[in-house]
Amino acid sequence: MATAGSILRQSLQVAVHLAVCTANMSFAGSSVVSGVKTARKAIEFGKTHVVRPKGRHQATVVWLHGLGDNGASWSQLLETLPLPNIKWICPTAPTRPIALFGGFPSTAWFDVEDLSEDGPDDLEGLDASAAHVAYLLSTEPSDIKLAVGGFSMGAATALYSATCHSLGKYGNGNPYPANLSAVVGLSGWLPCSKTLKSKMEEMKASNSGAGSLPVLLCHGKVDDVVLYKFGEKSSQALRSCGFQDVTFKSYNTLGHYTVPEEMDEVCAWLTSKLGL
Repeated sequence: MATAGSILRQSLQVAVHLAVCTANMSFAGSSVVSGVKTARKAIEFGKTHVVRPKGRHQATVVWLHGLGDNGASWSQLLETLPLPNIKWICPTAPTRPIALFGGFPSTAWFDVEDLSEDGPDDLEGLDASAAHVAYLLSTEPSDIKLAVGGFSMGAATALYSATCHSLGKYGNGNPYPANLSAVVGLSGWLPCSKTLKSKMEEMKASNSGAGSLPVLLCHGKVDDVVLYKFGEKSSQALRSCGFQDVTFKSYNTLGHYTVPEEMDEVCAWLTSKLGL
Protein backbone atom coordinates (compact mmCIF):
# COMPACT_ATOMS: atom_id res chain seq x y z
CA MET A 1 0.00 0.00 0.00
CA ALA A 2 1.82 3.09 -1.27
CA THR A 3 0.09 5.50 1.08
CA ALA A 4 1.05 3.41 4.09
CA GLY A 5 4.63 3.50 2.81
CA SER A 6 4.63 7.28 2.62
CA ILE A 7 3.32 7.46 6.17
CA LEU A 8 6.08 5.09 7.24
CA ARG A 9 8.74 7.30 5.65
CA GLN A 10 7.31 10.39 7.35
CA SER A 11 7.16 8.57 10.68
CA LEU A 12 10.76 7.47 10.34
CA GLN A 13 11.79 11.07 9.61
CA VAL A 14 10.13 12.11 12.84
CA ALA A 15 11.87 9.24 14.64
CA VAL A 16 15.24 10.47 13.37
CA HIS A 17 14.37 13.97 14.53
CA LEU A 18 13.50 12.62 17.96
CA ALA A 19 16.75 10.69 18.16
CA VAL A 20 18.82 13.70 17.14
CA CYS A 21 17.15 15.86 19.75
CA THR A 22 17.40 13.09 22.40
CA ALA A 23 14.09 12.61 24.02
CA ASN A 24 11.48 11.45 26.28
CA MET A 25 8.04 12.93 25.53
CA SER A 26 5.19 15.07 26.78
CA PHE A 27 2.73 17.45 25.18
CA ALA A 28 0.99 20.79 25.19
CA GLY A 29 -1.91 22.61 23.62
CA SER A 30 -4.07 25.75 23.45
CA SER A 31 -7.49 27.27 24.31
CA VAL A 32 -11.26 26.10 24.20
CA VAL A 33 -14.49 25.63 22.30
CA SER A 34 -16.77 27.96 24.13
CA GLY A 35 -13.80 30.09 23.23
CA VAL A 36 -12.95 28.32 20.00
CA LYS A 37 -12.93 31.61 18.12
CA THR A 38 -10.42 33.02 20.57
CA ALA A 39 -8.29 29.89 20.30
CA ARG A 40 -8.42 29.90 16.51
CA LYS A 41 -7.34 33.53 16.36
CA ALA A 42 -4.30 32.78 18.45
CA ILE A 43 -3.37 29.60 16.58
CA GLU A 44 -3.44 29.22 12.81
CA PHE A 45 -4.45 25.71 11.82
CA GLY A 46 -3.34 24.38 8.45
CA LYS A 47 -5.38 23.07 5.52
CA THR A 48 -8.23 20.65 6.17
CA HIS A 49 -8.74 17.75 3.75
CA VAL A 50 -12.13 16.05 3.48
CA VAL A 51 -12.86 12.56 2.15
CA ARG A 52 -16.54 12.36 1.20
CA PRO A 53 -18.50 9.17 1.87
CA LYS A 54 -18.99 6.97 -1.19
CA GLY A 55 -22.27 5.61 0.19
CA ARG A 56 -24.94 6.89 2.58
CA HIS A 57 -23.40 9.27 5.13
CA GLN A 58 -23.77 7.68 8.58
CA ALA A 59 -20.72 8.91 10.52
CA THR A 60 -18.06 11.61 10.48
CA VAL A 61 -14.57 11.01 11.84
CA VAL A 62 -12.00 13.74 12.44
CA TRP A 63 -8.59 12.10 11.94
CA LEU A 64 -5.46 13.74 13.37
CA HIS A 65 -1.96 13.24 11.97
CA GLY A 66 1.27 12.86 13.91
CA LEU A 67 4.07 15.31 14.67
CA GLY A 68 5.53 16.90 11.54
CA ASP A 69 2.88 15.45 9.22
CA ASN A 70 -0.22 16.96 7.60
CA GLY A 71 -3.83 16.10 6.87
CA ALA A 72 -3.23 15.30 3.20
CA SER A 73 -1.14 12.15 3.76
CA TRP A 74 -3.75 10.52 5.98
CA SER A 75 -6.66 11.53 3.75
CA GLN A 76 -5.03 9.58 0.90
CA LEU A 77 -4.85 6.45 3.06
CA LEU A 78 -8.32 6.81 4.60
CA GLU A 79 -9.87 7.18 1.14
CA THR A 80 -8.78 3.63 0.32
CA LEU A 81 -10.52 2.04 3.33
CA PRO A 82 -13.70 -0.02 2.79
CA LEU A 83 -15.83 2.34 4.87
CA PRO A 84 -18.21 3.95 2.35
CA ASN A 85 -20.52 5.44 4.99
CA ILE A 86 -17.85 7.52 6.76
CA LYS A 87 -16.90 11.10 6.00
CA TRP A 88 -13.30 11.75 7.04
CA ILE A 89 -12.13 15.22 8.07
CA CYS A 90 -8.33 15.48 8.13
CA PRO A 91 -7.13 18.83 9.49
CA THR A 92 -3.52 20.00 9.55
CA ALA A 93 -2.03 21.10 12.86
CA PRO A 94 -0.55 24.57 13.37
CA THR A 95 3.15 25.08 12.74
CA ARG A 96 4.71 26.01 16.07
CA PRO A 97 8.08 25.95 17.84
CA ILE A 98 8.66 22.56 19.46
CA ALA A 99 10.62 22.45 22.71
CA LEU A 100 11.80 18.92 21.98
CA PHE A 101 13.42 20.21 18.78
CA GLY A 102 15.10 23.12 20.54
CA GLY A 103 12.43 25.53 19.33
CA PHE A 104 12.56 24.38 15.69
CA PRO A 105 9.04 24.76 14.20
CA SER A 106 6.94 21.78 13.13
CA THR A 107 3.28 20.95 12.60
CA ALA A 108 2.03 19.82 16.01
CA TRP A 109 -1.24 19.69 17.92
CA PHE A 110 0.55 20.90 21.05
CA ASP A 111 4.09 21.52 22.23
CA VAL A 112 6.33 18.57 23.09
CA GLU A 113 9.03 19.06 25.66
CA ASP A 114 10.01 15.59 26.77
CA LEU A 115 8.77 12.09 26.08
CA SER A 116 8.28 10.57 29.49
CA GLU A 117 5.51 9.88 31.94
CA ASP A 118 6.81 12.74 34.10
CA GLY A 119 6.91 15.27 31.26
CA PRO A 120 4.65 18.34 31.52
CA ASP A 121 1.32 18.43 29.67
CA ASP A 122 0.63 21.49 27.49
CA LEU A 123 -2.97 22.02 28.58
CA GLU A 124 -3.38 25.20 26.58
CA GLY A 125 -2.35 23.50 23.35
CA LEU A 126 -4.38 20.37 24.08
CA ASP A 127 -7.48 22.46 24.78
CA ALA A 128 -7.05 24.45 21.57
CA SER A 129 -6.70 21.34 19.42
CA ALA A 130 -9.58 19.55 21.13
CA ALA A 131 -11.66 22.69 20.55
CA HIS A 132 -10.69 22.68 16.88
CA VAL A 133 -11.86 19.07 16.57
CA ALA A 134 -15.17 19.97 18.22
CA TYR A 135 -15.48 22.96 15.88
CA LEU A 136 -14.98 20.75 12.82
CA LEU A 137 -17.70 18.38 14.07
CA SER A 138 -20.12 21.16 15.04
CA THR A 139 -21.66 21.58 11.58
CA GLU A 140 -22.34 17.88 10.95
CA PRO A 141 -26.03 16.83 10.68
CA SER A 142 -27.69 15.89 13.98
CA ASP A 143 -28.37 12.30 12.88
CA ILE A 144 -24.71 11.60 12.05
CA LYS A 145 -22.50 9.77 14.56
CA LEU A 146 -19.32 11.63 15.47
CA ALA A 147 -15.88 10.22 16.20
CA VAL A 148 -12.25 11.29 16.49
CA GLY A 149 -9.08 9.33 15.86
CA GLY A 150 -5.43 9.84 15.17
CA PHE A 151 -1.86 8.63 14.96
CA SER A 152 0.91 9.32 17.51
CA MET A 153 0.45 12.92 18.70
CA GLY A 154 -2.87 12.88 16.85
CA ALA A 155 -3.86 9.84 18.91
CA ALA A 156 -2.92 11.70 22.09
CA THR A 157 -5.16 14.60 21.04
CA ALA A 158 -8.00 12.20 20.22
CA LEU A 159 -7.71 10.55 23.65
CA TYR A 160 -7.61 13.97 25.30
CA SER A 161 -10.85 14.77 23.45
CA ALA A 162 -12.31 11.54 24.87
CA THR A 163 -11.55 12.67 28.41
CA CYS A 164 -13.00 16.14 27.72
CA HIS A 165 -16.17 14.48 26.42
CA SER A 166 -16.45 12.31 29.52
CA LEU A 167 -15.73 15.14 31.94
CA GLY A 168 -18.02 17.47 30.01
CA LYS A 169 -15.36 20.18 29.90
CA TYR A 170 -11.91 21.11 28.68
CA GLY A 171 -8.92 21.36 30.96
CA ASN A 172 -9.60 25.08 31.39
CA GLY A 173 -13.12 24.41 32.65
CA ASN A 174 -15.08 25.53 29.58
CA PRO A 175 -17.86 23.13 28.50
CA TYR A 176 -17.06 20.50 25.87
CA PRO A 177 -19.84 20.46 23.23
CA ALA A 178 -19.23 17.46 20.93
CA ASN A 179 -21.19 14.24 21.43
CA LEU A 180 -18.62 11.57 20.54
CA SER A 181 -19.61 8.00 19.67
CA ALA A 182 -16.13 6.47 19.25
CA VAL A 183 -12.41 7.29 19.68
CA VAL A 184 -9.39 5.64 17.99
CA GLY A 185 -5.73 6.05 18.92
CA LEU A 186 -2.84 4.47 16.97
CA SER A 187 0.71 4.52 18.40
CA GLY A 188 -0.19 7.20 20.92
CA TRP A 189 -0.61 7.90 24.62
CA LEU A 190 -3.05 9.46 27.09
CA PRO A 191 -2.17 13.05 28.10
CA CYS A 192 -2.87 14.23 31.65
CA SER A 193 -3.24 10.64 32.85
CA LYS A 194 -1.83 11.44 36.31
CA THR A 195 -4.68 13.82 37.15
CA LEU A 196 -7.50 12.19 35.18
CA LYS A 197 -8.74 9.78 37.85
CA SER A 198 -9.22 12.46 40.49
CA LYS A 199 -11.03 14.67 37.96
CA MET A 200 -13.31 11.83 36.95
CA GLU A 201 -14.12 11.08 40.57
CA GLU A 202 -14.87 14.73 41.22
CA MET A 203 -17.24 14.81 38.26
CA LYS A 204 -18.80 11.46 39.18
CA ALA A 205 -17.84 10.35 35.69
CA SER A 206 -20.01 7.25 35.91
CA ASN A 207 -22.84 9.61 35.01
CA SER A 208 -20.90 11.53 32.37
CA GLY A 209 -20.70 8.92 29.63
CA ALA A 210 -17.19 7.61 30.23
CA GLY A 211 -18.43 4.07 30.57
CA SER A 212 -20.34 4.10 27.30
CA LEU A 213 -17.75 5.79 25.05
CA PRO A 214 -15.89 3.06 23.11
CA VAL A 215 -12.13 3.52 22.67
CA LEU A 216 -9.78 1.54 20.42
CA LEU A 217 -6.02 1.70 21.07
CA CYS A 218 -3.48 0.01 18.78
CA HIS A 219 0.27 -0.09 19.40
CA GLY A 220 3.32 -1.81 17.97
CA LYS A 221 5.59 -3.64 20.40
CA VAL A 222 8.74 -2.40 18.63
CA ASP A 223 7.65 1.26 18.45
CA ASP A 224 10.83 3.22 19.24
CA VAL A 225 9.23 6.69 19.11
CA VAL A 226 6.20 6.34 21.39
CA LEU A 227 7.15 3.28 23.40
CA TYR A 228 4.73 0.36 23.65
CA LYS A 229 4.50 0.75 27.42
CA PHE A 230 2.90 4.20 27.00
CA GLY A 231 0.11 2.72 24.88
CA GLU A 232 -0.43 -0.16 27.28
CA LYS A 233 -0.46 2.11 30.34
CA SER A 234 -2.86 4.47 28.59
CA SER A 235 -5.40 1.68 28.12
CA GLN A 236 -5.04 0.70 31.78
CA ALA A 237 -5.46 4.32 32.90
CA LEU A 238 -8.64 4.75 30.87
CA ARG A 239 -10.15 1.59 32.36
CA SER A 240 -9.23 2.61 35.89
CA CYS A 241 -10.89 5.99 35.32
CA GLY A 242 -14.24 4.52 34.34
CA PHE A 243 -13.96 3.84 30.60
CA GLN A 244 -15.55 0.40 30.38
CA ASP A 245 -15.34 -0.17 26.62
CA VAL A 246 -11.59 0.01 25.91
CA THR A 247 -10.06 -2.31 23.31
CA PHE A 248 -6.25 -2.57 23.21
CA LYS A 249 -4.58 -4.29 20.25
CA SER A 250 -0.85 -4.98 20.12
CA TYR A 251 1.29 -5.93 17.12
CA ASN A 252 4.54 -7.82 17.68
CA THR A 253 6.55 -6.50 14.70
CA LEU A 254 4.98 -3.06 14.29
CA GLY A 255 7.07 0.08 14.76
CA HIS A 256 5.95 3.71 14.65
CA TYR A 257 3.82 3.48 11.52
CA THR A 258 0.66 1.74 10.36
CA VAL A 259 0.13 -1.45 8.35
CA PRO A 260 -2.88 -2.95 6.52
CA GLU A 261 -3.51 -5.43 9.36
CA GLU A 262 -3.93 -2.56 11.82
CA MET A 263 -6.17 -0.57 9.49
CA ASP A 264 -8.33 -3.69 8.94
CA GLU A 265 -8.80 -3.77 12.72
CA VAL A 266 -9.81 -0.10 12.72
CA CYS A 267 -12.33 -0.70 9.93
CA ALA A 268 -13.94 -3.66 11.68
CA TRP A 269 -14.09 -1.85 15.02
CA LEU A 270 -15.59 1.35 13.58
CA THR A 271 -18.14 -0.65 11.59
CA SER A 272 -19.23 -2.37 14.81
CA LYS A 273 -19.17 0.59 17.21
CA LEU A 274 -20.76 3.10 14.82
CA GLY A 275 -23.37 0.64 13.58
CA LEU A 276 -22.38 1.04 9.94
